[in-house]
Amino acid sequence: MNGVHDLGGLQSFGPVRPEPDEPAFHDDWERRTLGMTLAMGALGLWNIDQMRHLRESLPPAQYLSSSYYEIWQQALEDAVGTLGLLDDPPEGVHARSAEELLATVSARGSYERPTSTGPRYAVGQRVRARDLNPVGHTRLPRYARGRVGTVVAVRGAHVFPDRNAVPLGQRPDTAPEWLYTVDLSGRELWGEDADPTLTVSVDAWEPYLEEAP
Repeated sequence: MNGVHDLGGLQSFGPVRPEPDEPAFHDDWERRTLGMTLAMGALGLWNIDQMRHLRESLPPAQYLSSSYYEIWQQALEDAVGTLGLLDDPPEGVHARSAEELLATVSARGSYERPTSTGPRYAVGQRVRARDLNPVGHTRLPRYARGRVGTVVAVRGAHVFPDRNAVPLGQRPDTAPEWLYTVDLSGRELWGEDADPTLTVSVDAWEPYLEEAP
């Protein structure tokens, strides 16, 4: 979707200033927010793409004025409210022990899936990121749309986030699409005044791409 969360390359937001020796959490409530989000996600009532879409769908003024974990907390509250988990939990949802939750969130999952089709693009091929303006979730950065780059890796077929991020309560579409890493030069993205040594790598699913001259 086009939203305020997609900040790459936009003006007037100032430079990114890394915090030296930044801690993982700046306050205990941030630690608890992450823990609650992971624990609730382990119930299997939504997937990672649905939760990402909830975060990016917050009202623009709220999103821009909130910290990282404030955004996470609000999205979690919205999910719980939308599904009515505090009033009438869905069938099959039950309390789990700390050991069960820890085992679930610690498991290494993969969104790679088998497919009967081969990749359309190959390493070394020039491609253009399609100029999309979706109303739903997408992982294609706005700054890359319409820009030309080179495929540097074919990553296999993975669940396509645009179809996986259905509204809460609906059944996700997990049909896979081929995933590529595409390198784009800084000048291609931001013009001739950009750093000529800069290259940005974007992981892009096949529906995001088209052949380029």
